Amino acid sequence: MNTTLPQAFVHNFLGQSPDWYKKTILAFLVLNPILLYIFGPFITGWLLILEFIFTLAMALKCYPLQPGGLLAIEAVVLGMTSAESVKHEVFQNFPVILLLMFMVAGIYFMKDLLLFAFTKLLLNVRSKALLSLLFCFSSAILSAFLDALTVTAVVISVSVGFYSVYHKVASGKHFNHDHDHSDDEEVHELHHDDLVNYRSFLRSLMMHAAVGTALGGVCTTVGEPQNLLIAGIMDWDFITFFKVMSPITMPVLVAGLITCLLLEKLKWFGYGEELKDNIRQILTDYDIEQSRKRTNKNVAALVIQAVAALILVLGLAFHVAEVGLVGLVIIVFQTAFNGITEEHALGHAFEEALPFTSLLVVFFAVVAVIHDQHLFSPIISAVLAMDIEKQPSMFFLANGILSAISDNVFVATIYITEVNRAFLAGEITREHFENLAVAINTGTNLPSVATPNGQAAFLFLLTSSLAPLIRLSYGKMVIMAFPYTVVLTIVGLYFVSTTLK
Repeated sequence: MNTTLPQAFVHNFLGQSPDWYKKTILAFLVLNPILLYIFGPFITGWLLILEFIFTLAMALKCYPLQPGGLLAIEAVVLGMTSAESVKHEVFQNFPVILLLMFMVAGIYFMKDLLLFAFTKLLLNVRSKALLSLLFCFSSAILSAFLDALTVTAVVISVSVGFYSVYHKVASGKHFNHDHDHSDDEEVHELHHDDLVNYRSFLRSLMMHAAVGTALGGVCTTVGEPQNLLIAGIMDWDFITFFKVMSPITMPVLVAGLITCLLLEKLKWFGYGEELKDNIRQILTDYDIEQSRKRTNKNVAALVIQAVAALILVLGLAFHVAEVGLVGLVIIVFQTAFNGITEEHALGHAFEEALPFTSLLVVFFAVVAVIHDQHLFSPIISAVLAMDIEKQPSMFFLANGILSAISDNVFVATIYITEVNRAFLAGEITREHFENLAVAINTGTNLPSVATPNGQAAFLFLLTSSLAPLIRLSYGKMVIMAFPYTVVLTIVGLYFVSTTLK
C-alpha cells in the first residue's frame, strides 16, 4: 500500500515501535523545552532522568539508543549540558568503553569452551537450587578478580548457547542445521510450553549470576570501576581494600547466597523453575553429538581458548594492562591460532557489544546533565550536614538510592570527590574519611541492583541479544531483583551502622 511522504516519515520514526511509544517520545521532545523555560534546568533535569529511565524500561519495545539518544541530543541543544561535558564523561569512563569494545568480543571467541564447560555443569548438577547457587557464587568469585561486565558477558554467551541448542531442536531441526533462534515461527506447537519453561529457567539463572557479579564486585578494587577510583583516592592496595570492605561485604555475600537458595526453594519472584527432563535430554544429546563430532582441529581450538582464558585471568588479576586491552590481546591470540582471519568473521564478535557501547555513551550524556545541573548536590549537602555518627548509614542509603536511578560509577565519583574535599579542608578526620569511603563503595554497589540502570552489568544484560530471547524485560528484572535489593540493603545498612563508627 502506497503512503504519502508525511505518513512515510511517521512510519519510519522509531521503526516498528508501537504508535503510543512513538507519540510518548515525541511528547517528551516537545515538552522538554517548554518545561525548561517554565521550571528551569534543575526540575527539567530530573524529568530528563525519568524520561531516559522510561526508554530503558521499554527496551523490548525499542532499543534505548535511539529514543535515549534523541533526549540526550536535545539536552545538549537546550544547553542543559555541553558537548565538552559529554566528552569529559566519556573520557573519564574510557576504560569501560574499551572493556565493552574488546572484552565482550574476546569472550565471543571463547564461546565453544564456555558452552562445553557450562553444559557439563548443567547436565551434572540436577538440583536447580544448587545450580543457581553455583552460578551466583562463581559469578561473585569471578567478579572479585575480573570485573562484573566481563563475567556478565561470559554468562550471556553461555545462556545464548543453551537457548539456541534447544530452540533449534524445538523447531524440528538437527544440531548442525542453520537456524534463527530469535524466530519462534518454526517452533512446533508441542514445544511451546516447554519453551516458556526453559525461558523461565534461564531467566532465573541469569538473574542469580547478575546479582552474583554485584556481590563479588563490591569486594575488591577490580570488581567495579568506582572501586578503583575510591582505592586510588584512599591509597588502598588490593589487599587493604578487601580488608576494609570485608566487615560489610562478607556478611552481605553470605546473605545473598542464602537468598539465592531460599528463592529457588520458595519459588518466589519468578524463581524456582526446574529444567524439564525432555529439555535436559536434548542438551545431553547435543553434548554427546558434539563429543562424537569433535576432531583434533576442534580440540586444538578448545585448547587455544583455554589458554586464552588463562591469559585473561592472569592479565586481569595482576593488572598488566587496562581490561579492554587485555580483551584485545585475547582476540588477537584466539583468532591468530584458531585461523579466524576473515574480516566478516571478526565482525560478528563485535555485534553484541557496540550497540551497548553506543548506548553507554548516550548514558554519559545524561550523567553530564546531572553533573552540570548539580542535581545531586542538595542530597550530598544534606547528608554532610547530619550528625557525624549517622553519616556512614545515610551515605550508604543516599548512594544506593541515587545509584539505582542513575549510575553507580557517577554517584561514587561525585560523593568520594566531595568527601575528599572535606577531608583535605580539615573538616573530617582520616578515620571518618575511611568510614565514609567504605559506605560510599558499598552503597553504590549493593542497593543499586534494584534497577538495570544502577549497574552497567545489569544494563548490559537488559540490552543484550539474550534478554528478548528469554523475555527478560526491565520490569521483570526489577521484580526479580527486588528480594535481593531488600536483603542486600538491610544487611549492608546494618553492618555499616554497627561497624563504621
